[in-house]
Amino acid sequence: MTDNLSGERRRQGRIEVVCGSMFSGKTEELIRRMKRAKFAKQKVEIFKPSIDTRYSDEDVVSHDQNVIHSTPIDSSGNILLLASDIEVVGIDEAQFLDEGLVGVCNQLANNGVRVIVAGLDMDYQAFRSAPFQPCAPLPTKLLKCMLSA
Repeated sequence: MTDNLSGERRRQGRIEVVCGSMFSGKTEELIRRMKRAKFAKQKVEIFKPSIDTRYSDEDVVSHDQNVIHSTPIDSSGNILLLASDIEVVGIDEAQFLDEGLVGVCNQLANNGVRVIVAGLDMDYQAFRSAPFQPCAPLPTKLLKCMLSA
């Protein structure tokens, strides 16, 4: 908890980035963290790009078939409209969202929200993937998922 300029106590927000290659467990880790936050009775909301319809139109589903309900969005700006009163925001497949995502994550964290973002950190040519390219110095916590044999 921190004091703001008017002397009120409020939670300190943070940005957690879960990144890595395909099939490395990013979504699995995002679901795990979101379920733990729910278990702790925190207000949570998870968002995914509306173009991600691989397993479900509305749910975030891992390759291991773990599922959590989500809200599909067309742009990162929608998160700010839909996340009022939320303590933990999860974002899956961040590489499919627009570059405004970095500003949205910062604004949420500055407002005391824990933000968990999962997505590819590189494209097929091993170049940093937007929106993570400008995000590198921003996360409070960074988890790099690796493929294991």
